Amino acid sequence: MKILLLKCKEALISVFPVTAIVMLLNLTPLVEVSGMETVVFLLASLFLVIGIGLFNMGADMAMTPMGVQVGAGLSKSRSVGLLLSISFLLGVLITVAEPDLSVLASQVSDLVSGTLLIVCVGVGVGLFLVLAILRIVTKISLSQILMICYMLVFSFAAMVLSRGNGAFLALAFDSGGVTTGPITVPFIMALGAGIAATLGGKNAGENSFGLVALCSVGPVLAVMGLGVFASGEISYTLPDYRVENYLGVAFFHTLLEVVCDVAIALGLLVLFFIVVQCVFLHLPRRNMVRIAIGIIYTFLGLVVFLTAVTVGFMPIGYRIGHDLARYPALLVSLCFVLGLVVVLAEPAIHVLNKQVEEITSGTVSKRSMLIALSIGVGVSIALAMIRAIFDFSILYYLVPGYFISLMLSFFVPRLYTAIAFDSGGVASGPLTSSFILPLAIGACVTLQGAERVLESAFGIVAMVAMTPLITIQVMGFRAVMATHVRERIMMKRILDADDEQIIDFM
Repeated sequence: MKILLLKCKEALISVFPVTAIVMLLNLTPLVEVSGMETVVFLLASLFLVIGIGLFNMGADMAMTPMGVQVGAGLSKSRSVGLLLSISFLLGVLITVAEPDLSVLASQVSDLVSGTLLIVCVGVGVGLFLVLAILRIVTKISLSQILMICYMLVFSFAAMVLSRGNGAFLALAFDSGGVTTGPITVPFIMALGAGIAATLGGKNAGENSFGLVALCSVGPVLAVMGLGVFASGEISYTLPDYRVENYLGVAFFHTLLEVVCDVAIALGLLVLFFIVVQCVFLHLPRRNMVRIAIGIIYTFLGLVVFLTAVTVGFMPIGYRIGHDLARYPALLVSLCFVLGLVVVLAEPAIHVLNKQVEEITSGTVSKRSMLIALSIGVGVSIALAMIRAIFDFSILYYLVPGYFISLMLSFFVPRLYTAIAFDSGGVASGPLTSSFILPLAIGACVTLQGAERVLESAFGIVAMVAMTPLITIQVMGFRAVMATHVRERIMMKRILDADDEQIIDFM
């Protein structure tokens, strides 16, 4: 209970800034928020704190140990074929069960079967998880693989545009963010740590990262591949974000949906772990009991968290975007501030920062990671609002953004590059899709009309996933330059020293 209370206290510190900003807006005439929306939002914020606390407790007790044990156990078998086969199966299973992927599939149902899209994205994640593990085994530079992958991504983007299916672009890049959800991220990151500890060699710390980064590329290519061959008009129905639609009987319907989604996603992962435990791991009973308790914490935390953001944060996010769009300059400024604080409330961010600090032995601290992530997400949401105002293609951001990211990877330590590209997938979590995306949709409805939502509002998840790549690598570049400057100053002092002050003992 003491640990759980400490986790909830940390969650309270994370959630409070977002809640405070929204409540301050509520006191101004800029946003017309009803009393019912305010009450529901405050209750949702409270449950958000509880949900994050329970989730972080469960991640420490179950998700991270499960990933580490599976990665280490399969690596010790020394059968690369077995390791890759099981990894592919794992990638497909955890992606097919991701709730946000079903939402994405419904947006393109007129063009392609939802089942086909989910299967294609699942296969894409599975293949790129295999590629990520092969990178650890062969010790190939992550920068080189990412360079090739993103050249392939933008080649596909050009083909999609030539087919006149430009609306697929924002959906494709957003899909890379939604498939790395709060269930999959802790497990995949821990899986990488377990494999790297056994097969990573002297650069095990660096090789621990990169799995999430590569798994985010697979869905983008899968959706773009469908966009190349799809024909017809893409459909999008603007959701009804009124808070009344989530209360009463509808609340229990929403809760049941969340429970089912989390149970399926978590259940498949647990089933996979049980099979690996029985065949390969054979962990002692005490460890299994602890993991089982952690899974219960994870399940309860995610149900509470996802229900809270759906019921309380989606309506208020849409309302803020819709009303503030009447003041474009204020909208951009406020979204930058919201981006600075909203990333603090993403549950998987805390798991990432803890693992980064542990693996780097404190070289990259939680504080520096949070600062870099906050600035990156703040800039990304502000830029996304500028795009909603002027209505231009997402590629005007993504092409130069990824070019800068990949160029930086040649000038910073490889560890920072691996951490940065993983951070992009982690930062674009459920709070982004359930609060920031509705905010962008609301702003786009006011500025461009509902018919332009798909082209102008979607893509914000991709922006949130991209900018941390730059800010974290800039942090690494700054660290390298600071070390270089210190060394030059020390050398200058040595060379300029007064010879008379040197004592010769010979």
